[in-house]
Amino acid sequence: MKSLAVYCGASHGVNPLYTEAARGLAAALVEHNIGLVYGGGKVGLMGVIADEVLRLGGEATGVIPKALVEREVGHAGLTRLFVVKDMHERKAMMAELSEGFIAMPGGMGTLEELFEMLTWAQLGIHAKPVGLLNANGFWDGLVGFVRHQCEEGFVRPEHLNLMQVDADPDALIRRLRAPV
Repeated sequence: MKSLAVYCGASHGVNPLYTEAARGLAAALVEHNIGLVYGGGKVGLMGVIADEVLRLGGEATGVIPKALVEREVGHAGLTRLFVVKDMHERKAMMAELSEGFIAMPGGMGTLEELFEMLTWAQLGIHAKPVGLLNANGFWDGLVGFVRHQCEEGFVRPEHLNLMQVDADPDALIRRLRAPV
């Protein structure tokens, strides 16, 4: 595995543990010699993980829509920065550049990106692993809701395993690298 797309917030959230989780994931990526592919901003958790990957000597590739360059303040110091037409092109390029996906704490955009990759995996469009970095139990409610969807017959039991969940960045990467 040479690259992972990381979806995360353009804000830091209210708990400093989220910022520490971003730094921890950055360290784990660099330790495993895995390049970061992310949304290209320099604000919030996006900026934290990119800055830390770069500080530790890793590679950080950003993919940002033209309309968000100013809003998310495009990161000028990356290994590579692709400015694309729109969010659809961003998500497609991030998927193409990555061998797997990790969702960190974030907002609506993070959820949207996560669920598109889960849906693509469910439909067989890709067979790349999808992980949730469960910092401070951030994803517990979502994982519980997806289990509820399964219990109610809307998600197949075999699709529950599409989300690998761990609070430890190193353990999560090891799980994503494990053969299926």
